[in-house]
Amino acid sequence: MKTMVAYFSAGGVTERLAKTLAGALGADLFEIKPEVPYTKADLDWMDKKSRSTLEMQDPSSRPAIAGVPENMEQYDRVFVGFPIWWYVAPTIVNTFLESFDCSGKTIVPFATSGGSGMGKTDERLAPSCKGAKLLAGKVFTPGAFENELRAWAEGL
Repeated sequence: MKTMVAYFSAGGVTERLAKTLAGALGADLFEIKPEVPYTKADLDWMDKKSRSTLEMQDPSSRPAIAGVPENMEQYDRVFVGFPIWWYVAPTIVNTFLESFDCSGKTIVPFATSGGSGMGKTDERLAPSCKGAKLLAGKVFTPGAFENELRAWAEGL
C-alpha cells in the first residue's frame, strides 16, 4: 500500500506532526501550499474581515493551491493534516482533495488544535472525497510522538 501524508500548516505545528507521521509510516510527504501565502493579518481569527475568517464563513470557498502532487493515482492511502479552524478543516483542504480523483483511495484526516475536537470536519470533507473511503479524523496534540502516530495509523 502506497501512502502519502499531505498537510496544510499555517504556523508550523501541523507541519511538524505531518513530518513525524510520514517518517513513522515511511510515507511520501506533500505540503499543501496556498497560491497566495497567508500573512499574519490573514490568520487573525479575531478580525471578522481577515482572509481566513472570510474563507471559513463561506463553506464553498476554495482557496487556490500552489500545486498538486504528481502521480496521485499511485497512492492508495492519503493522510491529510491541517489545523482546526472554526471547528472544521480550512477550506484549502477541500481545494486539495478536489484537485485529484479520490476514487478507490482511503482518506484519513488528522489535525492539530488549540483545544477543540474535530467538530464537523469529516462531514465537511466528505463531499470533496468522492469515491473514496473517508475515515474518521483524529486531533493530536502538537507534541504527539512517533510511536503514538504509528500505533494510530497501523490500527486503522
